[in-house]
Parts: sequence; structure tokens; C-alpha cells
Amino acid sequence: MVSTGTFRLPSRIHFGYGVRAHVPELLRQHGDRALIVVDPFLKSSPLVEELVAACHNAGITTELFSDISPDVPVAALEAGAKVARTFQPDAILAVGGGSAMDAAKVIALLATYDEPVATFYGENAVPGAVLPLVALPTTAGTGSEVTPVAVVLDPDRDLKIGISSPFLIPTAAVVDPEMTIGAPASTTAYAGIDALVHVVESYTAREFDLDWTGMLPVFTGRNVLSELLATAAAERLVMWLPRAVADGSDRDARENVALGSLLAGISFGSTGTHLSHALQYPIGALTHTPHGLGTGLLLPFVLDVLREDAHVERRIASLANALDVAAPSAPEAVDGMLRRLLTLNAQVGVPRSLAELKISREELPRIAELGARSTRLVAIAPVRADSSLLLEVLNRAYEGRVNISD
Repeated sequence: MVSTGTFRLPSRIHFGYGVRAHVPELLRQHGDRALIVVDPFLKSSPLVEELVAACHNAGITTELFSDISPDVPVAALEAGAKVARTFQPDAILAVGGGSAMDAAKVIALLATYDEPVATFYGENAVPGAVLPLVALPTTAGTGSEVTPVAVVLDPDRDLKIGISSPFLIPTAAVVDPEMTIGAPASTTAYAGIDALVHVVESYTAREFDLDWTGMLPVFTGRNVLSELLATAAAERLVMWLPRAVADGSDRDARENVALGSLLAGISFGSTGTHLSHALQYPIGALTHTPHGLGTGLLLPFVLDVLREDAHVERRIASLANALDVAAPSAPEAVDGMLRRLLTLNAQVGVPRSLAELKISREELPRIAELGARSTRLVAIAPVRADSSLLLEVLNRAYEGRVNISD
């Protein structure tokens, strides 16, 4: 049984309706100039205008940068860094979904270290502290407000690449469910299901044999501290996500999904994620579909393949029991877990199969090969995962087939 754990988190985490009012005070702790990195469609929204006015009333000079897109392309990040170096902020405020969070992290990095983005790809390549970052998410799913990773699209590789370092963890995370109420149903669904994938992959991560005398990896595998948060997050997301998708004005649902996403981010920010994410990166690049749609679609099929290892099956059954899937044996508990995931996907509009994404079966071997190259993610899987295992996941996902007993 695992008995070690690690948390590396923002120095401040605030959660609840109204906590966004504390943003100016958090920024003032670093100075009186703030670059606001914001999703373009939010730039003129009442909530952002309210934030800007509150910053000005607190004596903070602001500059807005909104030239970002869902894929977080390198060129936009370099443009944002140029704005930051000219404006010379004391801190950065990120407002938006996962793309805005990731963009703000990399802009904070590039504004501090004037090097090509590729210099920092991979793990622990960031040499030191970056500009202080206050994160105010408007979606509930990525958990990026508390994690050490940013994902960017490199046009030279036609693939999303991760930059992972504890120095990228925001200084403060401010999670106000009010900020998520305007999110469309599809955004709510795909972000929320991705948060659930974070939970499940965190809970099923393999245990690392860590060398405590040297530099730790960014993601440290199975974690006794994060397990408690993972089960609490899963309970909220499974119960409340369908309600938040069905009625975006349901404040209780928004609150519980936002809290579930935050807890999921804390959990996987320490352990890491694995195979659903490794496969989604090439699938997303190929199909240009939302990240959470892909990870949510893949998760039941990943678990269906992983359960063939008896130890992992018991691990999945343990999480199923935490979700009140009553079953007399581990195989039956996993069956119940898979049924629940497939039902949840159907409720929130996640497709059942890769075929529905217009992927051909002939493309699957190449996707498996690309997924296997995500060595950091593959290494966190609880079993040895080569391209043949990934291809098995993809074949089942293509057919929409899971091995559940009647």
C-alpha cells in the first residue's frame, strides 16, 4: 500500500461564490501593474469589466492581452510575452478556461526567460521562478489554476506539447463558481468530464519509486494525499455534472462541479494523468475536437483494457465503491463503474465511439504510435503500456465496445 505523498500548490486557494472580490488584494501583494490574460470572448464581458474596475480602484494599472485560441499556439504565446516585456507587469491575472490559464503560465515564463518556447518542453526545464500568476478560471474542468503544467501547440511538430514545472504553479487560485455560470452546455460537459478523467487517472496512477535525495519528477505517481481528494471530486462530478449541463443556472450544480474540478486539479497535479490523455493529444490534433470530449470518450475503454491486470481491476473497484457502485466482487464493481461512465457520457453528450469523430480504422496504428511517444503520460499508467496496448484501447473505442457482463 502506498504511504508517500506530495503536494505542490498555490500559496493561496480561495473557493466559493464571491471570492473573485479578493483578486485585487492578491495582485497588490506583488505590485501595482497587472497584465490580464483573458479569453477573447470574455474581454468585454461584465465580469471582466468588473474585475478591471476593481483593479483600477485598488490602484492597479492593467493591460489586457486576449489574442489566444483554444490550441494555445506558440506564435500567440510569443506575442503575449512581447506585450508583457513591454508593459513590465508585477503580476499576471489569468481569466478564462484552460487555454487562458496555459497561455498565462507560458507568458509568465517567457517574460522572465527570453528563450524560445521549445527550450522549456518536457519536465523540470524551467530554471526558476516566473512572474507571479493569479488564476481565475471561468470553466470547471482543467484544474490548471492549481497544476504545474501548460500545454501548447507546436506547429513544427503538429502536436500539443507539455511544459511541466513546479515553477508554473500559480501563486494564487481563485475559484468562484459565479464565473462558470455563463459557460455553454457543451463547454460545461467537456470540461467537467475531463475533470473526472483527471480523477480516475490520478487514482489509478502507478506507484513511483522516488529518489528523495535529488530533484523529484513533476508528477510523482500514486499519492496517499491526493487519493482522498480524488474520491471526493469523483462523487461531486458524477452526481452534479449532468445537472450543470442540463441547467447552467443551477447554482448548486455549478458550485459542486467547480469544487469537484478544483479537487481533481489538486489530485492530478501531484500524481499526473495517463493513457486517455496520451491518446487524446494525437486525436485532438487530428480531429480538432475539444480535449475533454476526447478524454471522456476514451476513459471507459482505457479502464476496460487496464482491468485485465488483476491489481488494477481491484484499484478501479475501490474507486467504484467510493462512488456507491454496490457489487460483491471487483469484476462486478468495475462493470458497474464502466456502466456509470458510459451513462454519464451519454447524459452530457460525449460520443460513444471514435468512429463518430470520423476517424478511420486505418489511422489507429499511427495514433497509437504517437500516443506511445508521450512517455511522461505513458509512464504514469499502472501497467506497461506500449503501442500495442494503446492500439487495443483505440480498437475498442473505435467500435464503442467494452467487455461488461450482462
